[in-house]
Amino acid sequence: MLCLAGAAPAQAAPAPASDGVRLAATPPMGWNDWAHYQCGVTEATVTANADALVSTGLAAKGYSTVTVDDCWMAPARDAHGDLVADPVKFPHGMAWLGGYLHARGLKFGIYEDAGSATCEGYPGSGSPQGGGPDHFARDAAAYAAWGVDYLKLDGCNLYVAPGRGKEEAYRQAYEAQATALRATGRAIVFSVSAPAYFQHGEWGDSAWFDVLAWSGTVGQLWREGRDITTWDPARPDASRWAGVLNNYGYNRWLGRYASPGHWNDPDFLIAGAGGLTDDESRSQVALWAMQAAPLILSSDVGHLTAAARAALGNPALIAVDQDRLGRQAGVVATDGATDVLARPLAGGDRAVAVLNRGPAARTVTVRLADLGLPGCSATARDLWTGRASATGDALTATVPAHGTAIWRLTPHPGCARTLPTGQLTGNGATCATATGTAVTLHTCTATPDQRWTLNPDHTYRTLGHCLTAPASPDAPAALSPCTGAPAQSWTATPDGTLVNAASGRCLEAPAGATADGTLLDTGACGHFLPQQVWSVPN
Repeated sequence: MLCLAGAAPAQAAPAPASDGVRLAATPPMGWNDWAHYQCGVTEATVTANADALVSTGLAAKGYSTVTVDDCWMAPARDAHGDLVADPVKFPHGMAWLGGYLHARGLKFGIYEDAGSATCEGYPGSGSPQGGGPDHFARDAAAYAAWGVDYLKLDGCNLYVAPGRGKEEAYRQAYEAQATALRATGRAIVFSVSAPAYFQHGEWGDSAWFDVLAWSGTVGQLWREGRDITTWDPARPDASRWAGVLNNYGYNRWLGRYASPGHWNDPDFLIAGAGGLTDDESRSQVALWAMQAAPLILSSDVGHLTAAARAALGNPALIAVDQDRLGRQAGVVATDGATDVLARPLAGGDRAVAVLNRGPAARTVTVRLADLGLPGCSATARDLWTGRASATGDALTATVPAHGTAIWRLTPHPGCARTLPTGQLTGNGATCATATGTAVTLHTCTATPDQRWTLNPDHTYRTLGHCLTAPASPDAPAALSPCTGAPAQSWTATPDGTLVNAASGRCLEAPAGATADGTLLDTGACGHFLPQQVWSVPN
């Protein structure tokens, strides 16, 4: 039997279980305590922030799931093997907390771990070290009884039995939890943390890509990599901007995994807390919205800066994040100082953002042709000011240090079909570059020789020529006049490869090279080989 601390207020019957698209057709939004409070979380902390979400109007704008992270539980399970809330931190228990949140129109999220213990050493749901029965089904039944709507399952201390691979162990654990959640009959959004335990640098490796691919079969969102930098009360103003850029950096190449019900999660929004300027806070909200990322705030809601509260509650930014098409922005151009992103939206609009990484303001001009709108004009709505104006053939803005300009473009009648345009980014986050008639890898510079357009005939074009596969397996790829030949037709697959129609081989950086000037060629298509994975124009 379940031992449930505290009496729960009356609440509606559990919602029926459903598939991922219904559970998270758009990226989840809400609040989590971890990045601001860590193990200092208490019942009072959670209820105060929940009340602040309501009173500030953020809950009504979508920030409606309130999640309790690690350290909420007692150090050991009870005599029945059930999880128990820490009686000091959470004197009324989890069922009471779920009722409190539901009574205010909010949803209830909770944290657990797929290992033997959580990251902070509390009881986990997974098998004990050395092997033995897990607690996935038992814990899922408790979550349903407590009225939980969202589960974040971490991946610390996961037991890997002798003779089994690490990835196999993670997949089995997360699949077991997904099965147990479905069996409860309650619709519980499942946040998977497995990919974060396989991340290897910004670009990644085969194991990371493989875990990212199967995470979408068990959960609705997944944390891909390193945690966002947490707030340190001993150094309350220590900069956390590098952490924002780090998480944005690895997430920007992973758009192939995002779609309705399946979301890349670069971790929490920390806007409005110590460690970010107002411009940096605005940038994080804009970048997360461009990337169709979950908007899960982890700050002290009652003490948000006015600028952060305005950015977080900006309805135009929220509309971009929650766009029903569910496409993540692609990188149009990056040169190390400025990033240009473009995101297709339902109904034919495009969102465009320009990030200024530098320490001083920059005036930036972006041609519409470079956004896939050649010979076109549009109405551009500045999502910070709300002002709309005709673009002519370009967008221009002065972007503050660490700031981000963001617009919503509505093409004017008579515009041709939008063509995905931007970088063709490969191994080591380097760019496919036209070098005479050769195609090489090179540090990304945002120059025209790195700007590719994907055409309806499946050709990738730059400088008026087409990416062409070699006739011989040992020869390099080339940039040739476009003829419509199968050697110039490429298919982008869900695993990130570009497969040539003539040879069936995959575009690659030979031997995994990343050096400037590396000639691209084609190779037998492998399994998530990092040298064969590409981030393509969107």
